[in-house]
Amino acid sequence: MSTRILPAVGDADAARSLTTLIGQLPDTEPMAPVTDSTQLVDTLSRLAAESLDELPEVVVVHERIGPVPALELIREVALRFPAVGVVLVTSDASPGLFQAAMDHGARGLAALPLSYEELASRVQAVAQWSAGVRRHLGAGAGADPVSGAGGTVVTVSGAKGGVGATLTAVQLALAAQTSGRATALVDMDLQTGDVASYLDVQFRRSVVDLAAINDISPRVLADAVFRHDSGLALLLAPAEGERGEEVTDRAARHIVGALRSRYEVVVVDCGAQLGGAGAAAVEMADRALLVTTPDVIAVRGAKRAVRMWDRLQIRKAEETTVVVNRHTRSTEIQPPLIARITGTAVAATTVPAHFKELQGVVDAGRVHELEAKSTVKQAMWALAGELGLVRAAQTGHKGGRLRGDRGAVSFRRRRDGTG
Repeated sequence: MSTRILPAVGDADAARSLTTLIGQLPDTEPMAPVTDSTQLVDTLSRLAAESLDELPEVVVVHERIGPVPALELIREVALRFPAVGVVLVTSDASPGLFQAAMDHGARGLAALPLSYEELASRVQAVAQWSAGVRRHLGAGAGADPVSGAGGTVVTVSGAKGGVGATLTAVQLALAAQTSGRATALVDMDLQTGDVASYLDVQFRRSVVDLAAINDISPRVLADAVFRHDSGLALLLAPAEGERGEEVTDRAARHIVGALRSRYEVVVVDCGAQLGGAGAAAVEMADRALLVTTPDVIAVRGAKRAVRMWDRLQIRKAEETTVVVNRHTRSTEIQPPLIARITGTAVAATTVPAHFKELQGVVDAGRVHELEAKSTVKQAMWALAGELGLVRAAQTGHKGGRLRGDRGAVSFRRRRDGTG
């Protein structure tokens, strides 16, 4: 059986050279090279969605891949696709880099300029390792070999301030937790985060406490997380907003990766201001939500954010989902128009403009106690169902009820009878 090898090389000349050399290796099948980190993760995600067998056995990452640094990219691949072996190709073959590459999850290192013998040796060893891992994963009855090492990450960003991104993030996380999925809620709005205020929490630790830690162990993570009465694991923004600068994009990748490995669902509130940490979270996310209200200013903000994400190679427009909050049938700006303006998908579930339902719990900092009959809560929990954040076994055909919540919130159905 041939070994499939996926090269990840940013430079076109280097890609051609590497692909040619790979093609000369015995019993190998070179795949079309990818040119940046986003394309690599997207390609692996698409193949993993089809089957574990569709994933390449070996990924060869060139040191100059971008925009995510090579070592950070290797860590993400190792966490999300544990059956894929990664070989780092680099001009620096020092013991220090070799150790760093191994610490980040690489299975081998090949020095530039590449030689046939060295590349063949590394690829053969990594391919054998990958085959052994797949046999082991395949033996686990009922296990999901691709996603088993990591949960689903959903980021929630605002088109501008005040559109309801934090409330949406909190309610999505509560819906997932209530359905029986271990859920973490992260406040990555580092200077103005309000998750703690919305949930009436006072806790001295925050996301900043993890920023300087390269290898976040389960114990270290548990010390930084606050366990809320609802069952949610909360990783809060710092009380001192200026400390948010300590959370770099690299630190954010480590933190989100550590949470992904420990929780089934990770909801990240990124706020309305894009910093390095928030950008890293959006890029890593399985689903990136952008919350807007149906007014000209907010929709312009959504369009501006989508274009910026695309320019910075953080997220493509077609990979972003816009959520319309405070929706009314009478407004001139309806979801189909927002989809055309932004070039994104728009969630089928819209959240109605019923602030009176929210005012009491928001003022009290108890949004987790929002009544089950609230139409806002019903819509947001229906959105969680649309996004696949709740366990399928917890939703029934009779009204789409989500068990575990007081009063059994019913997912509203469209007039055609579909959920």
